[in-house]
Amino acid sequence: MIKNNWDKIELYVISLWLLFILIIIVTINIPICLKDSCSFIGVKKLISMNIIPIIALLFFILGIIFLKRFKYKLSGSQQSTITVKKIENRNYEHLTFLTTYIIPLIAFDLTKTRYAIVLLLLLIAIGMMYVKTNIFYTNPTLALLGYKIHKIEAQFRTGEIKQDIIIISRESVNLNDQLSYRKIHENIYYVRVR
Repeated sequence: MIKNNWDKIELYVISLWLLFILIIIVTINIPICLKDSCSFIGVKKLISMNIIPIIALLFFILGIIFLKRFKYKLSGSQQSTITVKKIENRNYEHLTFLTTYIIPLIAFDLTKTRYAIVLLLLLIAIGMMYVKTNIFYTNPTLALLGYKIHKIEAQFRTGEIKQDIIIISRESVNLNDQLSYRKIHENIYYVRVR
């Protein structure tokens, strides 16, 4: 399913949703005046005061588009079945990505251009690592949407047994479950319990 790096980049943008929301909350600057003598400052000035939150909002919307594409790709026909022979919960990887990469980035003072540039460079560097190391499945946004990660040993219909398969599922997966699957990338599968 994930044929190239662009698909991984899309999943990376989706993984940053929480960061984009936090950036909007921290940096939005809408003047509020409750006096009778107040007047609107103008659209141009309002936009110029909110460049960072507008960019974060655009990336958030782009993430929504990418999530719809991801769901569409997963909705295709499922392949054959596999049987779970060993299972290990890996849901902590969502939290690891969130606490290691996302939360510390919100501490930047984004009202200063220097820090906004540093944040951009860090996001690009993290994104490059995210794509090259194939950790796109450690996505906190997918966790918030109910997806779970497991590492399994699976027996395929042919009798072949493969270890260290990462599965992503919206359902609970248990030992000896029969799963229909869709290969996402190398040893990473999206599964449904049969």
